Order: sequence, then structure tokens, then C-alpha cells
Amino acid sequence: MNLVYVFDAYCGWSHAFSGTLEEVIARHPDLPVEVVSGGLFTGQRRVPIREFAFLKGANAQITAQTGARFGEAFDALFADGSFVMDSEAAARGLIALRQFAPDRAAELAIAVQKAYFHDGLSLSNAKTYRTVADAFGLDSDAVVGAFKTAVPQDDFQRAARLGVSSFPTLIAVRGNDAFVLARGHASVEQIEQRLASLG
Repeated sequence: MNLVYVFDAYCGWSHAFSGTLEEVIARHPDLPVEVVSGGLFTGQRRVPIREFAFLKGANAQITAQTGARFGEAFDALFADGSFVMDSEAAARGLIALRQFAPDRAAELAIAVQKAYFHDGLSLSNAKTYRTVADAFGLDSDAVVGAFKTAVPQDDFQRAARLGVSSFPTLIAVRGNDAFVLARGHASVEQIEQRLASLG
């Protein structure tokens, strides 16, 4: 059995799920974790962040429900309103990083989200992935090169095949069977109960 974590790097609820994911992984070091990027902000949804006025309230709700924090640099980026979230670029970045450390894909996904939600860094900028790569001891030049050529549609199609339409979604896969452990917010205890029920 393995876990598949389907998230979007620009999704606040995915950011809030990071701590839960870290704890689940720590409790099950024997379970491989695959990370798949979703396409939340693509096509016509690639517009200045000011167009998503509801996100300010949503982020406050996320903090209230989960305790997840948003950094001052992110708050400043949000207040400016001109930043454009591009999930295709974010997916290319994660693909590039995990290519060089597939067994640390979940850690890398969390680091990418921190770069945005804490440090206010653009996930369309190759420098962001250079910074993450350096922090993980990866070949940053190779990561940047892979970022420029990665194909995000493969991840988006994988998410669709898994039937995922909201982020984050954590799935346990055994053979040809897939079991949803979490969709949106879930506690570690809830996930543990669902994992236990799978035997």
C-alpha cells in the first residue's frame, strides 16, 4: 500500500494540511508517499489575486479551524493584489524537485507551500525552486533546468484519474483500489482510524 497526496501549491487548505501530513508520514515511515499537483489556478483562473476577494475570509477561516499561519510577506503580497497564481508553474516546480528526491516528495511539497504562504515567494519563479533545492541539498542547477521543461498536465491527468476535484485529498492505494483518507481538512486521528480500517 502507498499514499497519494493530491494538492495544489496555491491552495490554502493544502497549506493547512501540512502539519497533519507530516505527522501521518512520521507515524508510517514504511508507507511510500506520492505527491500529485492539482490544477486549481489554470486557464481563465490565472488572474491577479485581487480577483479572488473571498480568499481573505477563507484564509481567516483556515487559521481559525486549523491554526495554520500565513506569513507577513504573504499578507503583503495578498494586500498588493497584483500577483497571479499559476498552478501550472507550481506543478512544474514540484515535478522538478521530486525528480531529484522522490522519496522526499511530501517534504518538498510542504517546503514549496511555505515558500509562498510564509515567505511570499512566487511559484512561477525559478529562483524559488533553487532556494528549496539548496535547502534540501539538491542540485539546484539541475532542478531549475527541470523546472523549465516539466510537463504539469501529467500530474493534472493523474489527479483526474483518481477522481480528485478538491484539494487537498489524501488517498491510500492498494493494488487497483483507492481509499480516500482525507478530503479537505482531517485530523491525524481520523486518518489513523481510516488507515486502521484498511487492515
